[in-house]
Amino acid sequence: MSTANGHITAYPLLAKADHPAALRAVSGEELNRLAAEIRTFLVNTVCATGGHLGPNLGVVELTLALHRVFDSPRDSIVFDIGHQAYVHKLLTGRTGRFDSLRGAHGLSGYPSRAESPHDLVENSHASTALSYADGLAKARRLSSGADHGGAVVAVIGDGALTGGLAWEALNNLGATPERPVIVVVNDNGRSYAPTTGALATHLSDLRGRTGGTRAHRNLFTELGFVYLGPVDGHDITATEAALRRARELGRPVVVHAVTVKGKGYAPAEQDEADCLHAVGVVDPATGRSGTPSGRSWTSVFGDELATLAAERDDVVAITASMLRPTGLHPMREKLPDRVFDVGIAEQHAVTSAAGMAMGGLHPVVAIYATFLNRAFDQVLMDVALHRLPVTFVLDRAGVTGPDGPSHHGMWDLSMLSAVPGLRIAAPRDTVRLGEQLREAVDTDDGPTALRLAKALAGPPVPALARMDGLDILHRTRSGPLDVLLVPAGPLATAALEAAALLEAEGLGVTVVDPRWVLPVNPALPALAARHRLVVTAEDALRIGGMGTALAQACQDTAVTTPVVALGLPTSFVPQGPRAALLAAAGLDGPGIAAAVLAAHPDRRPPSTQPTTNLATSARGRDDHH
Repeated sequence: MSTANGHITAYPLLAKADHPAALRAVSGEELNRLAAEIRTFLVNTVCATGGHLGPNLGVVELTLALHRVFDSPRDSIVFDIGHQAYVHKLLTGRTGRFDSLRGAHGLSGYPSRAESPHDLVENSHASTALSYADGLAKARRLSSGADHGGAVVAVIGDGALTGGLAWEALNNLGATPERPVIVVVNDNGRSYAPTTGALATHLSDLRGRTGGTRAHRNLFTELGFVYLGPVDGHDITATEAALRRARELGRPVVVHAVTVKGKGYAPAEQDEADCLHAVGVVDPATGRSGTPSGRSWTSVFGDELATLAAERDDVVAITASMLRPTGLHPMREKLPDRVFDVGIAEQHAVTSAAGMAMGGLHPVVAIYATFLNRAFDQVLMDVALHRLPVTFVLDRAGVTGPDGPSHHGMWDLSMLSAVPGLRIAAPRDTVRLGEQLREAVDTDDGPTALRLAKALAGPPVPALARMDGLDILHRTRSGPLDVLLVPAGPLATAALEAAALLEAEGLGVTVVDPRWVLPVNPALPALAARHRLVVTAEDALRIGGMGTALAQACQDTAVTTPVVALGLPTSFVPQGPRAALLAAAGLDGPGIAAAVLAAHPDRRPPSTQPTTNLATSARGRDDHH
């Protein structure tokens, strides 16, 4: 069902309550009907666009209560994680654009400051809201004195509370009674999967107590908070009452709201895996896709790792609350004692892996590439400094698509290139994935990493030959060696397409897959020396990655062949289809071919220097260069 402005009349109460002031005018007897309308709207819309369905179905009444009690944007409401803010978006004037959710130039799947003044924080990495709230409360007190200019409310899921940053913030907030931050714990017992660890046990114990009282001591009261709850987060009246009481207290308060992920939609409530946490385009009647999709890189990795772990008793796996999304479920099913879900705690995951490696195991840390950013110090100082055999499998490396700037795994190569002794593989297809995973786990003198794309597994890309660890994918049969194309991982397919286009222009082309992209294989500068131009292509930052390293290696070995590095710009890449975003960055076949023709000494104008790939920032050039 379209949700453009002309069709909102199918949801009359939602159309009436499309901003907070209007919501506060809705009568009590209409609120439950409004909640039902919102759920129907979410199911129909998100099943058509794809997005985070289960989390938002679980916060309908809670979000209604928040916007009835607090006056956004004068009162600051920060969601953690931001993917549970769809209802907030509907109640702040964006219902009419919701069918553009997560599409190119459409609504973001997370809060977006560009969309609305009601979206204060664009947080899509977990466990941050309490620190934002701490800072906001300090700023308001310093700038406004006793009249702090509005409440500060942080809505945090119990899954996000497993992150260490959240506890650093609680440690500060609870010790400062004059800082009246209201922490709303949205406790549905899950992140993707059920929440794990001692905190989950403690919250479960609190859920079993009678609600609405401040009498009993618990972890939050010991940290200096007033505790209100547990309250039924689907009872609007009770939730409003708890939130009003929290505001009246004028000091740090925890409101413990118990909710059901996927509430009111049977396919979500019955989904044992993750309550339809995130869906693609699916049938709203069933919550399932009508057409089978091919195998993903993630699923192939999961099967390969489970097979490898069955062969080797020392292989263990670690994930930060993303067992199924990173492909570890098959290994968990077969070898449950050797798979560890540590919660949303990337730093702990990496250093725990270091300890396992010290104990004689070979840990495989499966993590989204964008989330490894949070544990760089642990990779550098806890793993690499000790030359420990830990393998990092970076899921969703490179351009990911509709989740937008925060989820593109585009920083990893530039970041990890600075880590001494770390070897990074970029398999070009899933056959090489299995091969290089085994090579990584066989490495016992330092850390390794593999980059996996968020994409379906394409057909194998065979090599003509392997030369000193390099796979030669294509070589012009005769004539001069004009151009060497060096793609990273799945961009091999685009490089081969570019080679065909360039040969039609009369150029001789070699395409080589370095397999292990960093550090640079010494054979690669030697191969570059036999060509007139080298062009690298990586779906990571253009600066600081494979291309930069190869250019430096050529300089260090007195190879004078110019190297042109193609990649992503040093900017936040927007949401959109993966293929379209790669094409916009010049990382498809025509884009790579165009970059070669622009830089080749026989094809460019005399005044043009081969120092960048293309002429505009939209095609991978950094705006500040």
